[in-house]
Amino acid sequence: MIDWYFGAPRRAFALICLACVAMLAFGMYLQHVVGLEPCPMCIVQRYALVLVAVITGLTALARGRGLQATGAALALIVAIGGAYTAARQSWLQWYPPEFGSCGRDIYGMIETFPLQRAIPMIFRGSGDCTKIDWTFLGLSIANWSFLCFVAFAVLLLVLLVKRPPRA
Repeated sequence: MIDWYFGAPRRAFALICLACVAMLAFGMYLQHVVGLEPCPMCIVQRYALVLVAVITGLTALARGRGLQATGAALALIVAIGGAYTAARQSWLQWYPPEFGSCGRDIYGMIETFPLQRAIPMIFRGSGDCTKIDWTFLGLSIANWSFLCFVAFAVLLLVLLVKRPPRA
């Protein structure tokens, strides 16, 4: 099974891209169907997923080993950043600060600020980063996000280090 991934790195890059797209789609489902508001850290993780998806998708199309190594390195850096953000959010959920949160109410922003200032704030997220709205198998969205980013990073690191056999 491992040889299938690493014997054909382009398939592994495509699989990572597909996993990122699936995670983004699930995030949109949770936001627009279930009604969960993303916090600023959730938005940063979404951007990281988008970047990993774009980089690995383009790298899956690349035939040269140099381009694949460059794509793997770039995606690895972004995945580490996403893992760091998810880890930080998990920490905040486990040990919430006494005062303050990292988000604002969307309606409060529109009422308080002019539209040209409120719209960028909306895209930063409005939920509370310390609040756990949803869990699966006892883990929050931030916990699952961390695990996925770490899995991507490990896979990308292996793709970066392992040389495919020459034909």
